Amino acid sequence: MKKVFITGALGQLGKALYGLLKDNEEYRLYLTDSNESMDGRVRKLDITDETAVQREIQIVRPDIIINCAAMTAVDLCETEKELAYKINSLGPKFLAIAAEKTGAKLVHISTDYIYDGQADKPYTEESETNPVNVYGQTKLAGDKFVQEYCSKSFILNTAWLYGEGKNFVKTMLKMADEGKKIRVVSDQIGSPTSALELARVILFLMETDSYGRYHATCEGSTSWYGFAVKIFELAGIDAEVEPISTNEYPTPAKRPAYSVLENKRLKELHGYYMKDWTEALEEYINNLKTGKVK
Repeated sequence: MKKVFITGALGQLGKALYGLLKDNEEYRLYLTDSNESMDGRVRKLDITDETAVQREIQIVRPDIIINCAAMTAVDLCETEKELAYKINSLGPKFLAIAAEKTGAKLVHISTDYIYDGQADKPYTEESETNPVNVYGQTKLAGDKFVQEYCSKSFILNTAWLYGEGKNFVKTMLKMADEGKKIRVVSDQIGSPTSALELARVILFLMETDSYGRYHATCEGSTSWYGFAVKIFELAGIDAEVEPISTNEYPTPAKRPAYSVLENKRLKELHGYYMKDWTEALEEYINNLKTGKVK
């Protein structure tokens, strides 16, 4: 039985991983988060506390560590730069050092925001990085620490993630339910990705020794506006969505205009194709309807 140590277990990806692994007798799960769960299933661990990280990993001695913990509030990162660096950069560094000491594999989740969004075709794993905001800068620093300190590491760049918990899909559905005016940016392009599809990729890769950086987003691309329109279409909701420009919706953090990722290594090394974003979204909305996700 392999020991799998998950950080950020109460987040969207952490919950998706738990759903896939909880009944699998090949794995024993150790779930941690910055907050502990009410039922005691998830234990508290601050990944910015190097001593605590080293102690936990030494005690558990996991075969696989999956780091889903991150400060993902992009705009907040602009004002809380020190905290963002601690969580997104130093946390992964401490986990990488601990993984190397115990011989564990480390799966680290990164972002499309490590790129500047100026490309006219999908980014591959070889594309030059140039983050345009604090969130992207701190995540890239974390990636580099993982590469430097852990020889058995996977870095997965994903984008526009949604799953169980607060996300864009639920925000749109809630706004429609409340009869609010819906205005969505139409000039930022990316690949909506379900946490369940990303969790499936993680389970596949963690059983290989093909370490390195991978892009892991659902196939295809759209704008936030296109994403919203498809949400309502699949949910069977008649809602009017107004497309607006980024300039009409200013935010503290600059967003990449184009952050479509090409899953080049997944396809070339493993012949692995993730679902199209519309197919994955349909699966998610069906799971929402049936109560499989909340």
